[in-house]
Amino acid sequence: VNPWDIALCATGTAVAGENALVLAVLFYARSLRAPAFLLIGSLAAADLLAGLGLVGNFAVRYLLRPPSEAAELGAAGLLLAAFSASVCSLLAITVDRYLSLYNALTYHSERALGFTCAAVLLLWALCAGVGLLPLLGWNCLRDQSACSVLRPVTKDNAAVLAVTFLLLFALMMQLYLQICKIAFRHAQQIAVQHQFIAAAQASSTRKGLSTLSLILGTFALCWIPFAIYSLVADSSYPAVYTYCLALPAAANSLLNPIIYAFRNPDIQKSLWLACCGCVPAALSARPRTSSDV
Repeated sequence: VNPWDIALCATGTAVAGENALVLAVLFYARSLRAPAFLLIGSLAAADLLAGLGLVGNFAVRYLLRPPSEAAELGAAGLLLAAFSASVCSLLAITVDRYLSLYNALTYHSERALGFTCAAVLLLWALCAGVGLLPLLGWNCLRDQSACSVLRPVTKDNAAVLAVTFLLLFALMMQLYLQICKIAFRHAQQIAVQHQFIAAAQASSTRKGLSTLSLILGTFALCWIPFAIYSLVADSSYPAVYTYCLALPAAANSLLNPIIYAFRNPDIQKSLWLACCGCVPAALSARPRTSSDV
């Protein structure tokens, strides 16, 4: 058994368990029903499926005898759909963060839970379509020389996926730059007002920017090297290069709950209630703001 595959399987197991905890908290806590938490749930669900996909890929490769082409394509499709949903959910969270600052006064009144649900359903429908591509012909099982580093996806198809990913990330970064501009403008206005409410809003804005910076920075470090490698490499490259870049990409789904969900005070409160039936005073006294999510 390849040690790299064991590491990926172990990472997938940890990813699945961690994100399952996030989903459990969001499902059972009635206070976490706002649209922003639905987007967090979408990201956690995508990462959960990614973890299960990594475990399933290991099982197909080493435990299924005789090997099944349908199982291999299904495992590859699950990974494609899950990681696509993770990227799209992160994009949706970035858009949500932008709207919460751009339309700060009307943010809560304009956003409807039904609209967010419809957007999430559309997101998942598109990602499910991406997951079906290997079964619909985007595979190299009949021509091994056409394989990419993302076997069984062909090199041409892997290039399309990599370019699409880079374009989506560029869009996220553009939104992030707009968020920074708006936040700095708010900070200047707050500096003039010198009011308590304004100072609280400034702290909330800084918290939101810090969270978003951590997520996007970690996401870029984990995924962009792998995306660029997928764009230029093919199956003739040493497999160790693929493993060295794929493992950090998979670990991103392990870091997302730590950086994003578990830093949210409402989720922290629900975790404390579930674990010990109490909430620390510092958390219970803190009001929720849009920048916390």
